[in-house]
Amino acid sequence: MAKLRFARHRFVLKSVAVVLLAALPALAGGCGMRSDIVIGAQTFTEAKILAEMYRALIEDRTDASAEVIPDLASSPLVVSALIRGDVDVATLYSGEIFNNHFPIENTKERARVLEQAQQGFRKYFNLEWFDPLGFENTYAFTVRKDVAEQNGYSKISDVKPDAASMRLGVDTTWLERPSDGYPAFAKHYGIRFGTTYPMELALVYQAVANKQVDIVLAYSTDSRLKAYNLQTLEDDKQFFPPYDASTVMRGEIASEYPEAKTALAELIGTLDVETMIDLNYQVDIEKKSEREVATAYLKQVGLLKE
Repeated sequence: MAKLRFARHRFVLKSVAVVLLAALPALAGGCGMRSDIVIGAQTFTEAKILAEMYRALIEDRTDASAEVIPDLASSPLVVSALIRGDVDVATLYSGEIFNNHFPIENTKERARVLEQAQQGFRKYFNLEWFDPLGFENTYAFTVRKDVAEQNGYSKISDVKPDAASMRLGVDTTWLERPSDGYPAFAKHYGIRFGTTYPMELALVYQAVANKQVDIVLAYSTDSRLKAYNLQTLEDDKQFFPPYDASTVMRGEIASEYPEAKTALAELIGTLDVETMIDLNYQVDIEKKSEREVATAYLKQVGLLKE
């Protein structure tokens, strides 16, 4: 997702990134004791849950020690930390290729985007980009499930006949971007909503659940989709580029700890979008810890012993 630049985990001012990157060695090293494998996680719940899965699998399958460094501010910061060796493993999304790390073919074709991520990050930065975990975290148009059922909405094109009378709730950033936001979307789908309400992203879920708006732009794995009983609509004309989640490991670590690479590869294809929503829900809504949720899931699917 040219590239949809998600506010949650895409950008950080260069000066801020330098400061944060400079702090990473101290964070990872503590009092001079660095774990064998350091796992980086961004600020959002999903990344932290996955990081705890990586930690649990590494420590279960290998003799290496592992630790999680949470709350890295953006995906470009995570990439920089991996390149520097401040972290060794992290979760990234295939659309990261659109953040100008290296030359790419501008395409929205899912397999090609993934191929470029895997080839490019290996070639330019010696990073091992695994096959996808099984879900993507991208923008998604969302309505209440009762509205979807009553009107037969399952994909974005289905709302076109009713769009002129619908109220759209959307974060201000996306609404104002001419090239990859609402103007481009309206042209791509031939859809313009009757009224648009710009708001903070955190408010859009509650707004649609409370019937203050009819449709909102959300994130496809957000726990609030489950909390507010919302349904996402298929992007049937593929406006949003793919953002498939993958584990990424530094090449040096993959060579030094091949058993760790094998352990993390066991997660490939095991997490669909509904599962990720549910895991996020357990942390965000039920207030369980990321480690508790990650460990319970791995036991549930047989990747960790009881």
